[in-house]
Amino acid sequence: MGFLDARSAIFLGLLAIVTVAVPLMSLVAQPGSGVHLPSYAVSLFGKYLCYALLALAVDLIWGYAGILSLGHGAFFALGGYAMGMHLMREIGPRGVYGNPILPDFMVFLNWPELPWFWLGFDMFWFAALMAMFVPGLLAFVFGWFAFRSRVSGVYLSIITQAMTYALMLAFFRNEMGFGGNNGLTDFKDVLGFSMQSDTTRAGLFVATALALGGGYVLCRWITRSRAGKVLAAVRDAESRTRFLGYRVEYYKLFVFTVSAMLAGLAGALYTPQVGIINPSEFSPANSIEIVVWVAVGGRGTLAGAALGALIVNAAKTLLTGWFPEVWLFALGAIFVGVTLFLPKGVLGLIETRRQKRVPPDAARQPQPEPAE
Repeated sequence: MGFLDARSAIFLGLLAIVTVAVPLMSLVAQPGSGVHLPSYAVSLFGKYLCYALLALAVDLIWGYAGILSLGHGAFFALGGYAMGMHLMREIGPRGVYGNPILPDFMVFLNWPELPWFWLGFDMFWFAALMAMFVPGLLAFVFGWFAFRSRVSGVYLSIITQAMTYALMLAFFRNEMGFGGNNGLTDFKDVLGFSMQSDTTRAGLFVATALALGGGYVLCRWITRSRAGKVLAAVRDAESRTRFLGYRVEYYKLFVFTVSAMLAGLAGALYTPQVGIINPSEFSPANSIEIVVWVAVGGRGTLAGAALGALIVNAAKTLLTGWFPEVWLFALGAIFVGVTLFLPKGVLGLIETRRQKRVPPDAARQPQPEPAE
């Protein structure tokens, strides 16, 4: 894998350590010991990794293709709903109303039968496929019209945000068949394993970590390929790239679709770990927050985007617990501060300081011996 550099090796190595350490600290370490992780912490860390995968998806298009999407929260939510539909079908007769086919909210709303778009979601493989196919299809159709019309810059950002807002309003409606305001929740098990089991939570964490590692390798391969070089040219000088004969819209459409599928995968892994998916995940504010993660970690670095997601969400967990009313102000201050003082993000600052400590090549070269 010649496309993986030292930064990639460090990122994947740390991820491998975390993938092994967290389940061991949860399942093997004795409760009460200093290294034991409670089950809720495992789910919390798994949620952070889902956000890191989502940040990778945004960095792939923003950092390497110059496409600033403010709608990736929609792709994330669609993937989450696809998995949530499967988990609702898995409940079967164990629901409140005991209906083996219809979810509880459909029974409560007097739905006569299961809607056609719920068919097939009783199979895990189908739900997993739809979690990536539906966001990918939406991104393909949206990108086909947007990129062929040469919509770019702030106009594209506004349109993606409008798309997200429209989907949020649609999913809030009960007649849509997705649980309305309450969304999908009260899941019992996944693949036959109880959702409340420590082993299941550890397994979901490992699956998320593997997905993050695989997503990173895929993004790194794309950015180092010939297509990635064309995307970088599109980012830096789109008109010149088009003048050279490249079909710019095809490259942008490809990377936008792949990014949406990665976001859908992150959403599918997110839903079973938090136990709920509802229309608030479509909120335009969520998509803006994703951009903040990437900016904080370091745009155009992939690893930095994942790091930014972890930093911001850890800060969110702490601040919303201590001072819930100040979180949005803190988020805004973080974004402004990074924009002004850390244009390359946290990872850029770390690498800059590391390079300053390394002596120049000339200083490391052996000095010639004096002539006798």
